[in-house]
Amino acid sequence: MSATLKHSEERLMKVLVAPVISEKATMVAEKNEQVMFRVLPDATKLEIKAAVEMLFKVEVESVQTVNRMGKQKRSGRFTGRRNHTKHAYVCLKSGQEINFTEEAA
Repeated sequence: MSATLKHSEERLMKVLVAPVISEKATMVAEKNEQVMFRVLPDATKLEIKAAVEMLFKVEVESVQTVNRMGKQKRSGRFTGRRNHTKHAYVCLKSGQEINFTEEAA
């Protein structure tokens, strides 16, 4: 059974929040053929894989996830905290590529 059939399309459209475009993400993409995404905190690896395959029409080899804790910030005497985030490193099969600089059709 395909991974996209197990999960609803509506849920898969919401799993990926945004691609991460930074120096580290670019370095990882060139070295390991991986793409980095910010995802929902309750997203599973299978949901992330199915969402990437459905949205970008590529084949995913593996998914690694990282939970990042929000930093403590201070403004004067008041303290606050940034939100916790979850990132996913998506390893694509050889020959596959996702290009974020192209304009969507």
